[in-house]
Amino acid sequence: MNSTPRRKALLILAILASTLLLVQLCTAQQPALLSVKPSTPPLPNPVLYFIVQEPFTTGGKQWMRYRYGVENFAAYPNELFAAAPELPPCGKNTKSARTWMDFYDQSGKRLNGFCALGKNSDLNEIWFALEQDALPPSWVYIELNDRKTNTKYKSNLAETTQ
Repeated sequence: MNSTPRRKALLILAILASTLLLVQLCTAQQPALLSVKPSTPPLPNPVLYFIVQEPFTTGGKQWMRYRYGVENFAAYPNELFAAAPELPPCGKNTKSARTWMDFYDQSGKRLNGFCALGKNSDLNEIWFALEQDALPPSWVYIELNDRKTNTKYKSNLAETTQ
């Protein structure tokens, strides 16, 4: 008796059985694949706006404080401003925030920074100060630096007067 047709039939059956098993495994995995959440969209850049200039005195010197806010502050989750003791400290502050914020003039010179903002709405209480007789830069911007993800968000240029 010739066994070649029988071998071919067994081979075909084995291939069909393997294919059916593979289809069942893929079908069983499909709901898990469908439940994968898409990645969250990136955060927008901050929209910086000027609020007011206000004179103040400290240490016997006259200063001018330039106050700003961030129009889209609510787009930044509060977790970005949570204490991050696992990250390098800000000076002696070992519980500084995950995200630090820095002011720069239009040429990139750092003017001031905040390393312990506690929540997104604190972005509406940011400022830099210059001695009263110093000429302020025409434009400033801020950068938010998420130290956990090493992501920076740079704002628009904002004026230093109204």
